[in-house]
Amino acid sequence: MTTNGGSEPVIRRTPVFCTIVPPHILDHLATHEDRALADSALRTLQHDSAQRTRRRVTAVRTAAAVTAPAPATAQPRRTIYDAGHRTDLPGTEVRQEGSEPGQDATVNRAYAGLGATFDLYLKAYERDSIDGNGLALNASVHYDVNYDNAFWNGDQMVFGDGDGEIFVDFTTSVDVIGHELTHGVTQYTANLEYYGQSGALNESVSDVFGSLIKQYSLGQSAEHADWLIGEGLLAPGVHGVALRSMKAPGTAYDDPRLGKDPQPATMQHYVKTSRDNGGVHINSGIPNHAFYLLATTLGGNAWERAGQIWYDVLTGGELRSDATFTDFAKLTVAAAKARYQAGEESEAALKAWAQVGVQAS
Repeated sequence: MTTNGGSEPVIRRTPVFCTIVPPHILDHLATHEDRALADSALRTLQHDSAQRTRRRVTAVRTAAAVTAPAPATAQPRRTIYDAGHRTDLPGTEVRQEGSEPGQDATVNRAYAGLGATFDLYLKAYERDSIDGNGLALNASVHYDVNYDNAFWNGDQMVFGDGDGEIFVDFTTSVDVIGHELTHGVTQYTANLEYYGQSGALNESVSDVFGSLIKQYSLGQSAEHADWLIGEGLLAPGVHGVALRSMKAPGTAYDDPRLGKDPQPATMQHYVKTSRDNGGVHINSGIPNHAFYLLATTLGGNAWERAGQIWYDVLTGGELRSDATFTDFAKLTVAAAKARYQAGEESEAALKAWAQVGVQAS
């Protein structure tokens, strides 16, 4: 932590480079006998690896940024750019806040997805944009050629068009947009380190709020939600329904080209690996499933009680940047008690974590 010349500390944040499609899927595609598929996956992997290398700096833990509750009249500030199938960001401005939809459906979906994310954080949690202080939301579409991913780079969203055979346009799923933007929220709050269990928590928090953004925008209760991440991203003919399932981790896809979904639902099947920053996209299935169990036990709208508990932990200032699943679980129980006293919420949280094999008492 440094100071700005006065008594107030300057909070130093290290943004992570996170993509919605995990490396293990692209690794599998890169070995496919179809050279066109393999080449698209390999180019995506090489690009993503270079971006991660640039950001591979250990996150510095400081106090969570304190922000005042946003006024109900707060409005997003969105700008969409067209990268023109190049990698120079942001590209050419094609739509700004308040302008009418154009002919490009990708641009319109990106604009709507940024708005849906802003709405959930504002209306459910009184948070004014990603940083809590009205941060402008920028996104670039049509990034690179056949780019099989979408990512938050610490400053903006970026969407590829997909290769058309395995993945379609990455603006298709609003939960993907919400997932990536939530990495920005984590960046400005708990700043979870992107490795091992803290990295899996970083990924899981993004899945949780990505799913909640989708549920909120569709008006779905916990009972009626699909609890899928990336539903609609897989092209016709791919054997799968999404990238991940919070309801049933390990069942999202099983395809000769993609491989089989490796996510565990409980600690009994926790994956120890040095790849993917210690399996951050794999072991996130465990806290994901805990949230699903809590939300469906409590019922109603998941962004209300269950989501509020997770949000309180993320923004409360007590979550360490190197937190383990147990650390996070205990804080959720404490947050439930603090907000809802001795109600069903804390007991449901304890039970949900116990079901996935994480000690929360």
